Amino acid sequence: MSGASGHAANHGQAHGHGDHGHGAVHGHGSFKDYVTGFVLSVILTAIPFWLVMGGVIADSLITGIVILGFAIVQIIVHMIYFLHMNTKSEGGWTFLALIFTVTIVAITLSGSIWVMHHLNTNMMPITADDARHAP
Repeated sequence: MSGASGHAANHGQAHGHGDHGHGAVHGHGSFKDYVTGFVLSVILTAIPFWLVMGGVIADSLITGIVILGFAIVQIIVHMIYFLHMNTKSEGGWTFLALIFTVTIVAITLSGSIWVMHHLNTNMMPITADDARHAP
């Protein structure tokens, strides 16, 4: 081969790309992994739905905490079975990026909840007199 076609054919090997083309399956999960992830996702969605729609737990706070727990487990299932994240992939950088992301999300959520709580407790209550004199 010579010319442009020779360069295109050898481009992957010349630049160190080698066997990692579009058809490479390096780092991808098997069909069994995807089915396992899908089944776990369906179960982790169906149980909280049943808890709410069936009124299984009377206390709404406890129901919310249980649903939050199921959501966290479902996020972990998605990261493992669909995103194929672990401590070994990409030399550990994907796991480090995950830790950074979780930290930023936790700071944002806790700060938002803190602000909303303090806004709620520091707002002036509306009395019946105030409501009657409102325009």
